[in-house]
Amino acid sequence: MKLDTTTDSAIHVRWMIRRDMPEVLEIEQQAFEFPWSDEDFTRCLRQRNCIGMVAEIADSVVAFMIYELHRTRLHVLNFAVARSHRRLGIGTLMMEKLVGKLTPERRCQIALEVRETNLPAQLFFRSLDFRATSVLRDFYQDTTEDAYLMQYTWHEAAAAVPRRMAG
Repeated sequence: MKLDTTTDSAIHVRWMIRRDMPEVLEIEQQAFEFPWSDEDFTRCLRQRNCIGMVAEIADSVVAFMIYELHRTRLHVLNFAVARSHRRLGIGTLMMEKLVGKLTPERRCQIALEVRETNLPAQLFFRSLDFRATSVLRDFYQDTTEDAYLMQYTWHEAAAAVPRRMAG
């Protein structure tokens, strides 16, 4: 997906700070039937390996991502774009920033779970070369809904890009 050129230069992706939480919680409430609470975010972000990022336009948070660092992979725990700012390339930009943190020597994979009923998210991640690798039965605590484990592997995507040889 190509970024909308009217918003491209105005999007700023940065680390999440406590002051962002009211806007993050509002996006979370709009985006999910079973949203995380303020306590859920706080508990997660207090862990040493958990990182939050936000995308902002004109000093307003319009998207967020929470992910964990593991030895060989990154695990996206929560990710949403405000309804008013969807399909502008903001989610793609944030995922590209995350992919930019991968290296073949260390962390070379991104994993995440998507509800089986969340077709827009499945299609979004598939468009970014994520693949569903397994079904996680009765995955969620709030429902009996299954999830798809979706993974992006750096070397697969890198191998698909033609490389130019010097000379």
